Amino acid sequence: MSVFISGGAGFVGSSLARRYREKYPTRRIVAFDNLRRRGSELNLRAFKDLDIEFVHGDIRAANDFSEVQGEFDLFIDAAAEPSAHAGADSSPHYVLDTNLVGTLNSLEFARKRCGDMIFLSTSRVYSVPAQRAIPLREEPTRLSIDTAATLPEGLSENGISETFDTAQFRSIYGATKLASELFVQEYCAMYNLRALINRCGVIAGPGQWGKVDQGVYTLWVAAHYFGQQLNYTGFGGTGRQVRDLMHPDDLFALLEAQAPLIEQHAGSVFNAGGGLSGSTSLLEYTALCEEVTGQKIDIGSVSETRQLDVPYYVTDSAKTTHTFGWHPQKTPRTIVDDIYAWLAKNHDLVSTVFT
Repeated sequence: MSVFISGGAGFVGSSLARRYREKYPTRRIVAFDNLRRRGSELNLRAFKDLDIEFVHGDIRAANDFSEVQGEFDLFIDAAAEPSAHAGADSSPHYVLDTNLVGTLNSLEFARKRCGDMIFLSTSRVYSVPAQRAIPLREEPTRLSIDTAATLPEGLSENGISETFDTAQFRSIYGATKLASELFVQEYCAMYNLRALINRCGVIAGPGQWGKVDQGVYTLWVAAHYFGQQLNYTGFGGTGRQVRDLMHPDDLFALLEAQAPLIEQHAGSVFNAGGGLSGSTSLLEYTALCEEVTGQKIDIGSVSETRQLDVPYYVTDSAKTTHTFGWHPQKTPRTIVDDIYAWLAKNHDLVSTVFT
């Protein structure tokens, strides 16, 4: 079984490529990437050592796909401009071209050259106003859903499901991914493409070159490791906002569970995240970072909330669990442990990016 991974040198793509190679020593694995994100080029030596083919190409350019040889059993679409704030203070052209035009080019490649496809979408397709309106109560270290209140469709004590509101604004990034989901479904209907859609929550783990606007949970560990300053930003600057985290190991396990069943669920949408047991506030995450790294750093407070910030997102993956028998296994503590071990093992290399 051959595997093609777009965004293959990025954090998610490269993590999956390594795991496919580890489990399947003889499979053909191709990573396709434009190497735009700093740090992605550092994966190329490992690819060579692991016999993972690399093709330098950009999903925005349809002709770049012609550099790829052969056909593939499975296409993992992990390519994206992943920042929810992309285009907020500058031109949206790159995020539009990458996440929308790039998806259309990818779908054409999948239609002509691939058997099955898994499209990695995002929880950012859910509406910002609807998430801001979630009834919450403040606890000592986090926000939590006020289950005594009337909850909207798609929200329960377990988090946000696939039926939660997507009808209001969500960010340019979220809009491009939602539009891409629609095109995936159109290709499934019109061309019998065998593809399904995973709306992923926050993915975090070793190998991620985190920044403030994307990959902040890896950045948080790195800041503790290197002794740098951070800020709790938004919602009063207390650090009580909550996200759930998913380790790349759990994402890979999901893809493995889905692969034999893609045709049966073509065009379907599935939430994928760490869930309530995998959730953490920034305040709680700081305590984990301090415990694992043995370092305590200055963390400032910025009370101002940006337009696209949300106070609470936890993935309800019940549909995914019911359909594929998948349960995430890794906790936020495991994620911090693994990131710290990666930083320590590759100190000289990672310091060139994080400091």
